[in-house]
Amino acid sequence: MKSGKGLKQGVLSASPIPTQVVSNEEFSPHPQTAAQALVEHLIDEAADRAGAGLGVTRRDFLRRSGGMAVAFLAMNSVFGRFFDVLDVEAVEPAAFAERTGNPYFIFDVQTHYVGSHYDPTGAEATRKGAVTKQGLLALRRRIRDAGFNPKLSADGGTIDDLSWQNFIKEVFLDSETSIGLISTPPGPYPQQAVVPPREMAHIRDEVNRLAGSQRMLAHGLATPQLGSKDLEFMAMQAETLKVDAWKCYTGSCPVGFQQGWWMDDEKIAYPMLEQARKLKIPRICVHKGLPLGPVPEYNHPRDLIKAAKDFPDLQFLVYHSGLLTSASIDETFAKTGAIPWTTEFCRMKQAEPSIQNIHMELGSTFGQLVTAHPAVCAHLLGQIIQAFGVDHVLWGTDSIWSGTPQWQIEAFRRFTIPAELIERDRYQPLTREVKEKIFGLNGAKLFGVDVGATRNVVPSDYLGRIRMSYLEEGPEPSHRLYGWVRS
Repeated sequence: MKSGKGLKQGVLSASPIPTQVVSNEEFSPHPQTAAQALVEHLIDEAADRAGAGLGVTRRDFLRRSGGMAVAFLAMNSVFGRFFDVLDVEAVEPAAFAERTGNPYFIFDVQTHYVGSHYDPTGAEATRKGAVTKQGLLALRRRIRDAGFNPKLSADGGTIDDLSWQNFIKEVFLDSETSIGLISTPPGPYPQQAVVPPREMAHIRDEVNRLAGSQRMLAHGLATPQLGSKDLEFMAMQAETLKVDAWKCYTGSCPVGFQQGWWMDDEKIAYPMLEQARKLKIPRICVHKGLPLGPVPEYNHPRDLIKAAKDFPDLQFLVYHSGLLTSASIDETFAKTGAIPWTTEFCRMKQAEPSIQNIHMELGSTFGQLVTAHPAVCAHLLGQIIQAFGVDHVLWGTDSIWSGTPQWQIEAFRRFTIPAELIERDRYQPLTREVKEKIFGLNGAKLFGVDVGATRNVVPSDYLGRIRMSYLEEGPEPSHRLYGWVRS
């Protein structure tokens, strides 16, 4: 977690799409750009006009489908035409629904909530390089008391809005997500992560029991710097908790270590990878990009090339697609034609065409780029599909840090790569078939999920029936942003 003056958390947003970068707690968010401020202004103006015509407030209008259409139109006006939206959709809900098309199967391979095991008083401070609930609460109270964010004036310092109960509303009621994979930021020890493996597995099992179908999967944690203790902990997680994948943080380090580690380190990482193979849980989800920890360089994805070649039977999921955040990413791309870290990694993969076990995940990366740098977002999607193949790109949102995943789902559904980029750079168009694979079919194949069976059961399981009732009675999306934004 990044703390500091001017950061605020738990922000209410009138717009259905954030108009500034929201951090997932693993990087310091950039200030709102001039272009984003203009988007926000245009959304407000359009919502005021439309709302007045309908006799509703701006906020009430923005909760409707017209509000989402207004947001896309405003972004097209500022950034260029990246979203497939028509003016009529802002005033005609039927037009918006018709152009939305058939629903997608959506498997979100990176979701988050904050566990209940921490002291809710927030007495402990954050440890450098790790995220703790105490730190979230303590910083939130300081922000409230200092008046940086007046909307927190009535906040009592609770963590309920980051609980798994609110997670269910944001992910399964206010979005079209069918299945989610619970993840967690690291902690000083794996057992002390923001959501420890035991709790991730417990919530997975409770949600699935409540739903009456498979709606959640859960990560286990692997921390190879701990040596034999980690191998024993992995065995426990596999045998007792039945975890579905391993989450690794090469840039973070447990207590007693001063730096990160590399996935291709034969002494540190390979025993862990051999254990994953032995335990028959072959999915290795590794944080790459978003420089977390005391030595940011360890978050570069370059180490996955050798590891993937040496362990061809394991599947490596590159969380955040290796994107190095940059406050001047437009300038960087304009000068070099490269997206920091991601472009370099794509070129490394293209030099090794035989590698077929690396998958690029979009959590936080799509969300921050599509709202601040849509042109760079188009290049990133084009490059990773070009280098890794459309079958190796995975949908993830990092929600609930950035609120309900629905705004990201709508944004990706409507997002297009401009024709001139497709022709010049030979990018693959974002067709319905491409989006179906990225939204969920690729993840389902990787995790052994029966898409046909899941499609049939989701509408009629308990969560599906609750959502149907919720939508019929009139949804009330919170428009809450749970991660950090900069004042």
